[in-house]
Amino acid sequence: MSVESTTGPLTTESGAPVGDNQNSETAGIGGPGLIQDQLLIEKLAHFNRERIPERIVHARGAGAYGTFTVTADVTKYTRAKFLSEVGKQTETFLRFSTVAGNLGAADAVRDPRGFALKFYTEEGNYDLVGNNTPVFFIKDAIKFPDFIHTQKRDPYTGSQEADNVWDFWGLSPESTHQVTWLFGDRGIPASYRHLNGYGSHTFQWNNDAGEVFWVKYHFKTDQGIENLTSEEAAVLAGQDPDSHQRDLRTAIERGDFPTWTVQVQIMPAQEAANYRFNPFDLTKVWPHEDYPPIEIGKLELNRNPQNIFAEVEQSIFSPHHFVPGIGPSPDKMLQGRLFAYGDAHRYRVGINADHLPVNRPHATEARSHGRDGALYDGRHGGQKNYEPNSFGGPIETGRPLWQPAPVTGATGDHVAPSHAEDDDFVQAGNLYRLMSEDEKERLINNLAGFISQVSRDDIAQRAIENFRKADADYGKRLEAAVQALRG
Repeated sequence: MSVESTTGPLTTESGAPVGDNQNSETAGIGGPGLIQDQLLIEKLAHFNRERIPERIVHARGAGAYGTFTVTADVTKYTRAKFLSEVGKQTETFLRFSTVAGNLGAADAVRDPRGFALKFYTEEGNYDLVGNNTPVFFIKDAIKFPDFIHTQKRDPYTGSQEADNVWDFWGLSPESTHQVTWLFGDRGIPASYRHLNGYGSHTFQWNNDAGEVFWVKYHFKTDQGIENLTSEEAAVLAGQDPDSHQRDLRTAIERGDFPTWTVQVQIMPAQEAANYRFNPFDLTKVWPHEDYPPIEIGKLELNRNPQNIFAEVEQSIFSPHHFVPGIGPSPDKMLQGRLFAYGDAHRYRVGINADHLPVNRPHATEARSHGRDGALYDGRHGGQKNYEPNSFGGPIETGRPLWQPAPVTGATGDHVAPSHAEDDDFVQAGNLYRLMSEDEKERLINNLAGFISQVSRDDIAQRAIENFRKADADYGKRLEAAVQALRG
């Protein structure tokens, strides 16, 4: 793909023409360098600062622009304008990522994949920040820093440690469902084009009449699901650490635009209280026989970013970026992410990160009273920076983006409410029993290979017992496989 060239002389950052970009200024031939060499000092100082802190999680990623097209009428469920009519198109930006790896890590590893999608709607940007799995390891955001610490490098060894991973998972039985996903065949996607995406959380849709519905998003790859075995991934990660990023970029360059069929599960709000599972528990799915997925659109990726740092590294996504007709749910993981993502980007990229081209609204204009801070571009001119004012500034609409949720009881550190079939193991067992014999065998081998690395028998046994509670055969086979590897 051609890149637009810039004519004219090379200049400094302040626009002065550069006479010599090959030789720095010295005190005589062969003498020491001079601090008055504006170009040398400027280039070195900029080079020292041209990286920003990488994301704590989802550091390793790739992205592309695309188009979302509505294919079904959903106006009886939501008043969101970008979903208002069949055929309507909205520009998007999608960032894929791994969770635990650093910025330079390999793509072909066993890890969840982030699926962060930005809709540039006429009512502002809507961010749907999910994964390639419909569930997650934990159900309450207060546990998230502890969980991620177990996945990242140990403070003493500097490496990811099996002891830390399995100690936490064994002591957090709610993780059993997601761990079964992760160590199954879909734990290592063959590419970013060959995986499903999920909003994972439950979200609120509300219509013009004020009726509330709970929804879950599914993005089903039209390329088909393709995965790598552990052995294939180990070879690929060593041969081409950038395999997934390269595959996505080159597919779009040759015009082979990847697409996803977008579906939602819809639950009338009044059905939530008595549903057999807690519908706001991120470790649970809504079985399709209860709420069949309904197709609502198509997502196509069709344009590569021109600068990875500016458009992928500096892209920011926050679950708090809603638009009218869409809002949050009482999901305790989502509630924590509503704060944490925006806060991370304000620290990592800067207070004016929303003004960058990849992040600012493309189909409307942001009109706020936020001013100043690092890299503020003065876009507001001399406008007043407060509201209400009598000088003609932007004003409130008087209508919230989402409908209020009823609450009762006293404040406190509450456990999430338990529903009729809620436990930490039932859905993990259901998932295991859906697998073919070959899939089960690979799952057992993948789990046993990792569990066998822990240094303490009690950690290994506790992990195995969680899978036994999900399914007796699951636990029995896993125990035998671990014992065979541990000797």
